[in-house]
Amino acid sequence: MFESLSDRLGDVFERLKKRGALNEADVSEALREVRVALLEADVALPVVKSFVDTVKERAIGQEVLRSVTPGQMVVKIVNDGLVEMLSGEAGEAGSEINLQSAPPVAILMVGLQGSGKTTTSGKLALRLTRRDRKKVLMASLDIYRPAAQQQLAVLGEQTGVPCLPVVFGEQPVAIAKRAMDVGRREGYDVVILDTAGRLHIDEALMDEVAKVRDVAKPAETLLVTDAMTGQDAVTVAQEFQEKVGITGIALTRVDGDARGGAALSMRKVTGCPIKLMGVGEKLEDLESFDANRIAGRILGMGDIVGLVEKAAETIDREDAEKAAKKALKGQFTLEDMSEQLGQLRKMGNIEGMLGMLPGMGKMKDKLADANIDDKMVARQQAIIQSMTPKERQNPKVLNASRRRRIAAGSGSTVQEVNRLLKQFQQMSGMMKKMGKLGKKGMMRGGMSALQGMGGMPPFGSGR
Repeated sequence: MFESLSDRLGDVFERLKKRGALNEADVSEALREVRVALLEADVALPVVKSFVDTVKERAIGQEVLRSVTPGQMVVKIVNDGLVEMLSGEAGEAGSEINLQSAPPVAILMVGLQGSGKTTTSGKLALRLTRRDRKKVLMASLDIYRPAAQQQLAVLGEQTGVPCLPVVFGEQPVAIAKRAMDVGRREGYDVVILDTAGRLHIDEALMDEVAKVRDVAKPAETLLVTDAMTGQDAVTVAQEFQEKVGITGIALTRVDGDARGGAALSMRKVTGCPIKLMGVGEKLEDLESFDANRIAGRILGMGDIVGLVEKAAETIDREDAEKAAKKALKGQFTLEDMSEQLGQLRKMGNIEGMLGMLPGMGKMKDKLADANIDDKMVARQQAIIQSMTPKERQNPKVLNASRRRRIAAGSGSTVQEVNRLLKQFQQMSGMMKKMGKLGKKGMMRGGMSALQGMGGMPPFGSGR
């Protein structure tokens, strides 16, 4: 998300930073481009106007124009403006799910059909179970869409979260009552109620959701909306806010929308915080929305905190420490490389993770040439898994006939097998160097390993 906006703003600020001093005309010209970039990213016009006016007022001040690095000061002011736009108030950067209520806490999921309510319900249940150690019950109130209740049941099996058994002919309000009763009797902490949607907003939908809300008395009413619907998502959010009363927004398909204007608009227009983002297809791909970190991503500053959190959730610390010690001693094997690739795949979308690294926006062309994506990582892991244990421990035994066998077994080519082995040698060499350099070499080696994985030339190599 925000890819096109990030590119446009990056170009604007790169030019500003090159100038030793800025005058009012420079700032006004830059903000005109910022305005166009925001409009092209599908941000609502009133939001754009308010944002640009605020930034201009702050930017055309003595402290900026006389600053040692005026370009960087303007970037900071724009960053602060984005944080305020995304958070509603200065300082209210993140907004967690409210569970501060007597159990079972009801969470009502509302939205239009096709917005991703059921999948988001499953993702949220998994997140609350794993991260917050809550006992969660899911209940489908969608009696209209064919197989909707079965879909939630399947998600329940995949996540290990119980679903309320389906009673044929039971109406949504009755299902909500039964779910809350079961939640109370069986000691559940949270009950997630997945309501029905429509292809468009109508009175029947709103009345039904309002009745369910009155019965369940939810601590959270989350509007699930597709980030790719642009300004329509803002209209939907306003309608639900007025007629049902929502407490937060969950954006889905964030990974599929390069513009992201809906996210920038919805917080400002509705006054409701964006609380969650669906960043991929896997059930683990649900993140908290944090205005500071999202603003950082838009301006190409990365999101190291988000990357570390994602790693902490998926990577076993003890295993990682053992692997690091082994690698730094020069004992890195293809088996270790396969395990690292597996951990990388667990963390989610590779392209999304690379976007969390500062300055990676400028490396976009190199990354595209290197073809670093989920399929490439899966292919490399398949090649290693097609080797025998002996071959993984000692790649020197891999002669031409063995390489042909591995290529055939993994559905790849001999060239791809050779490329992987070359990358393994490079990574192995880097690990040894990192061991000699100690902590100082860690960051340098880590970035080089990522480049080596995709066959990219090292930074600054001129290749």
